[in-house]
Amino acid sequence: MRMVPYGSTGVQVSEITLGGHEFLKNGRSRGFNDDFSNAVTPGYLLDGFGGQQRREVLKAAYDLGINMFDVTIDSEKEALGRNFAEMPPPYEVYIQTRPEGMCYSYDPGNRKLLDYGLLRSEVERILKLIRRERVDFLNVGLMKWSIDQTPDYMARLGENLRRLRDDGLIRFAVADSFSGQRLYLAQIASGAFDAVNLDLSFGEPSALRTVIPAAREKGLGVMGREVFFKGELFDIAAEVGLSDRGTVARAALAWVAQHRPDTIILGVDTAEQLKANACTLATQESPAVDEILSRIGQAQSFQEYESKRTAAFFEE
Repeated sequence: MRMVPYGSTGVQVSEITLGGHEFLKNGRSRGFNDDFSNAVTPGYLLDGFGGQQRREVLKAAYDLGINMFDVTIDSEKEALGRNFAEMPPPYEVYIQTRPEGMCYSYDPGNRKLLDYGLLRSEVERILKLIRRERVDFLNVGLMKWSIDQTPDYMARLGENLRRLRDDGLIRFAVADSFSGQRLYLAQIASGAFDAVNLDLSFGEPSALRTVIPAAREKGLGVMGREVFFKGELFDIAAEVGLSDRGTVARAALAWVAQHRPDTIILGVDTAEQLKANACTLATQESPAVDEILSRIGQAQSFQEYESKRTAAFFEE
């Protein structure tokens, strides 16, 4: 597995970050798509996470040399901490995770992040779940209402992130958003972050225009996600007769790899899927990539997806 300098952090990360999502039979992520309310409730652990199939994925990740792991909901956090205890990594690894109930639209105004006591308590709670002494990469996902409602939001958030570092609770902070360009650029300009985590796919290439160049200029690491449009890609591809999910996945991943983010979050259901993705990145190509993506691009649903995501990204 190719290792890449992660911005100016001094850390080398694998080109694949293993996502913590586990999946339903229909390909959608567990928790978010079958028990959303409980899945995003702090302290609520869903049954079945971190089982034998997931341990096989983890073993494959070790064999490939993957050293970055991303977990979101508490069920994923707890499972990864437990699995690491059961199967200790054979080398140094890094975990990226987020405060539960404080990011995105879970907390209107994202104001909980400005209360250092609440934020510190949440990070300490996370550390118990992942069984670590420090969060390597704290992912901070915001909505634009944060800076719209609170003019000094970034300065106050930056101070809290500094205090978490000084207190030894986090190592790095990662800018994240579902509100697009304007908020990402504000996060980058604040100087409070060490990396950015953003959607990057052939259906959503907007970050390539300004956000990724701005992050590179500031020396931030770049992590891409949603290569497969949260699974929608495969339904779209099926509309134009592309039913081989593996072929579609390889083409989509090859496109992202060509644009060279430092690392790409990939969610997989099986060890075989992870190995296939790693093989695609190792060769930096996929058979008939242009032809496959061109066919997908002709689908009405793809055009609607791309148009909607582009408009949302650049919305002021």
